[in-house]
Amino acid sequence: MMRGYFRRGGMAALLLAGLMLASPPLARNARAEASTVRIVMPYGLAYLPTYIAVDRGLIEKHAKAAGLADIKVTLTHMASGPASSDVLLAGDADLAMGGFGPAFILWDKTRGAQKVRGVTPLSGGSILLLTTDPRIRSIRDFGPDDRIAVSAIKVTAQAIALQMAAAKEWGWDQRFRLDPLLVSMSNPDAMLMLMSGSGPVKTHASILPFSVEEMESGKVHVVMNSDDFLEPGTSIAVMYASARFHDENPKLYAATAAAFEEAFEFIRQSPRESANIFVAREPQKRDVSWIEAMIVDPKLIRYSSTPRGTKKHADFMHAAGTLKNQPDSWKDLFWDNMWNKDGS
Repeated sequence: MMRGYFRRGGMAALLLAGLMLASPPLARNARAEASTVRIVMPYGLAYLPTYIAVDRGLIEKHAKAAGLADIKVTLTHMASGPASSDVLLAGDADLAMGGFGPAFILWDKTRGAQKVRGVTPLSGGSILLLTTDPRIRSIRDFGPDDRIAVSAIKVTAQAIALQMAAAKEWGWDQRFRLDPLLVSMSNPDAMLMLMSGSGPVKTHASILPFSVEEMESGKVHVVMNSDDFLEPGTSIAVMYASARFHDENPKLYAATAAAFEEAFEFIRQSPRESANIFVAREPQKRDVSWIEAMIVDPKLIRYSSTPRGTKKHADFMHAAGTLKNQPDSWKDLFWDNMWNKDGS
């Protein structure tokens, strides 16, 4: 009896194996993709495409068109790009946003499932070094007791722009000369400290809309413009993701990339509605027209999915010793959905 049982069991196993071999490879490997897209990002107008994609349900729209089940999208604010990076590496986010510095740091350090690449640039624009201190007219005027607010030291676009400025002013060996003066502080907090005059930080490496509000207050003046060191319109803000999200969720990843392409087009076609979406997420003392005026001014900000100046930034970071590896091309820094762009 037992012998007959094993014979029958063996036949069943052979039949099962035959059916599996006859099945199409796609059916054998079919696996449900993620049902949630978790986004972490800092504050600022540089990240407007994210608000558009989330609030207009564009990720869900493109996921549905791809045949995926209902998708839930969450958005959490962080103080800086490096803080977003930490959440991404911990596996608690699928998409992280920050300046090009944090994105390239993760490109340099991660491998395997943790490997991080850019999904898309978000915007390009200028970083203004603004101060309320009448004594400081150029970076040469900073003393050892002065403090400069940046969203994070060493690796953010603001910090790297200051390294570039120091290298130009004092020579390559002095590229980190201003680093001891830097203080990590979110852009909203830095603006509040400057405007109130209540703290030790009197200088802010500022981005939109904070830089415009600070300038219009009449309390600050410009010490440095990043356009002196970075290509105008350079990609400052970047969205990035790990291989865990890119490789394991091909349809959802493609839907996300398509959603952001639509978000860029929406900003171009509907700047007023885009401004309304931003103000709903980051309330302003000024009216919506104030934000809209920034959105439509290419001298202040440009929303584009084409990488600009990214190879130059990475090359500087490698030469400075911040990156161990140097990319052969800007395409090394981004996932394959970007490779058909006319980037740099």
